[in-house]
Amino acid sequence: MSVPNRYAGFFADSRLPMKGSVILSHGLESGPQATKVSALAQVCDALGWGSVRPDYRDIDARRDVREIDARIAYLLEHVPNQGRVVLAGSSMGAFISGLASLRIACDGLFLLAVPIAVKGYSLAFDAAAVPSALVHGWRDELCAVEPVIEFARTRAATLHLVDDDHRLGAHVELCAQLFGQFLGGLG
Repeated sequence: MSVPNRYAGFFADSRLPMKGSVILSHGLESGPQATKVSALAQVCDALGWGSVRPDYRDIDARRDVREIDARIAYLLEHVPNQGRVVLAGSSMGAFISGLASLRIACDGLFLLAVPIAVKGYSLAFDAAAVPSALVHGWRDELCAVEPVIEFARTRAATLHLVDDDHRLGAHVELCAQLFGQFLGGLG
């Protein structure tokens, strides 16, 4: 049974040829069918981008901050051998997307509720100098907003701040619309 694409009407003809691939990475205590990642996947379909949603739950179950490297390696295993690649993720998925962008040819980053540092992990957040858009909640209880503002400022990245918490649950539709605009801006 197919599920209707609720975002198809917002963007373009969903029968367009594939423009590239988006690797959509979920956060901790989440999964590849999570609300935000699923909404972004629907946008990919509507705009003619392929999407892949790696499942990090087995890695995350170990509850070891050193497993961030395993998460990054698993993301990299899902990068196609050819074509354009965009990395997108939420929370820990955003963190590893940024770090993975330093290791591959990446055309863009779309990051939701990104932590700029993870306690106990040796590397601070970093990312390739590619077109980037971030969405972050003013009331994010897990990832402070000030370091995200500073990161976006130093990169001249697009930053959308919303009145929400870490889950961005009240802004899933907005995140999807912003993602569609971001992909559309990549051409």
